[in-house]
Amino acid sequence: MTINIDENNLKQGLLGLVVALVEVIQETLERQALRRMESGRLTEEEIERLGNALMELDEALEHIKKENKIEEAVKSVRSGLDNIAHELVNKMVNPEKWKEEVEANA
Repeated sequence: MTINIDENNLKQGLLGLVVALVEVIQETLERQALRRMESGRLTEEEIERLGNALMELDEALEHIKKENKIEEAVKSVRSGLDNIAHELVNKMVNPEKWKEEVEANA
């Protein structure tokens, strides 16, 4: 499991990694916010504040990506993270296959 970071430009690669991780956190927050909204646990005022905060975060991330020209670095890191998550889920769903891989590499 590897994540490709542009080795020729460490700053962009590292910043791309940080922004990609913040995007993952942002998506998790959005999903949690939707669950709370659907369950009726948030007031209208809380929903409004949460929506505004998430929009501001999204705008800030887009600004950072554009200003630092790291759109492709972020996309590459996200793709690598998605592949890792997909592989991990597959192993959790198919523990026998995971066991076979461990035994084959031992």
